[in-house]
Amino acid sequence: MPEPLLPEASALPLPEPSDATSWRLALPHTPAAVPIARALTGTALRDLGATADHDTAALLTAELVANAVAHTGGSDPIELVVKVRPGGCEIEVHDGDPVPPAGLDRPADAVCGADAAGPVPDAASAGAAVGRRRSARRGLRLVRGLSSAAGCRPTPHGKAVWFALPPLREPRLPQP
Repeated sequence: MPEPLLPEASALPLPEPSDATSWRLALPHTPAAVPIARALTGTALRDLGATADHDTAALLTAELVANAVAHTGGSDPIELVVKVRPGGCEIEVHDGDPVPPAGLDRPADAVCGADAAGPVPDAASAGAAVGRRRSARRGLRLVRGLSSAAGCRPTPHGKAVWFALPPLREPRLPQP
């Protein structure tokens, strides 16, 4: 049974200050998790008073959750962790597959390489495989290009893919 959707203190993926504040949320391992993650990321950042760009955080979170749903098997929940730091925010997406996403920690031009998603199994599926590779690379390019840092680390139950965003120089006014 998934844990309740309550904010909690946490310290992931790097050494953290002791006053770190975060939300930890269990999401279904289905495509429905993507819009849920996008909405809850913005809600968590507003609730925690984050000065990072909420729209960018929601977009990048949706990309990582979509990748977790599309590229990992099983029915175990996907976990979303939203953390606010003095230097902005960090967001993690945990899944049960220990294999890191290809290209996230490589230079941006390496993500475009033909080997980014592995070899195409046969000619009949070549078109679909190329489409999947392009789609996955596009999402990872967004994460690498729009975040101040991004990466993947092993966890006891799989992996955590994460990104960080700096605070906005001039925080946006609240939306009416």
